[in-house]
Amino acid sequence: MKRFLNTFYVLSEDIYLSLEGENVVAMRDKQEVARYPLHTLQGIVSFSYAGASPALMGACAKRGVGFALCTPNGRFLARVSSEISGNVLLRRTQYRTADDMHASCKIARTMIFAKLYNSRWSIERTRRDHGMRVDDTKLAEASQSIKALLPQAISAENMESLRGI
Repeated sequence: MKRFLNTFYVLSEDIYLSLEGENVVAMRDKQEVARYPLHTLQGIVSFSYAGASPALMGACAKRGVGFALCTPNGRFLARVSSEISGNVLLRRTQYRTADDMHASCKIARTMIFAKLYNSRWSIERTRRDHGMRVDDTKLAEASQSIKALLPQAISAENMESLRGI
């Protein structure tokens, strides 16, 4: 069974999360508020000061369910995650690519080009959608200067010239 980004968000400050059997139980003042099967979740994000039980955190780590603790204002506090898993061959290829200046420049070149292209597209959309509320001449100048940078980005031969764009 494949899970599709089922994330359980706890937004109340006074909710305590615990594990009961194979279920995540949300409790307020020792009264059950909600219950969700752990196997259906891909992540849990708690914006509660009450926290969660160590049993739940351990079960999340064991099953590969991401668990993040944040303050009610949204400041990140901690994360529980499982062991690192992945393809060793892929990771080794990524390291080799990072060490090869020609290959890494090729990847960086396409990323910079895409960022410039998307920035220009966003400026043009703003001009089109909000032309009466924005300074159209300044946005047109910015769009043209970004347009002039696109050929430089795609033809850059080294990382230094990319950084100069």
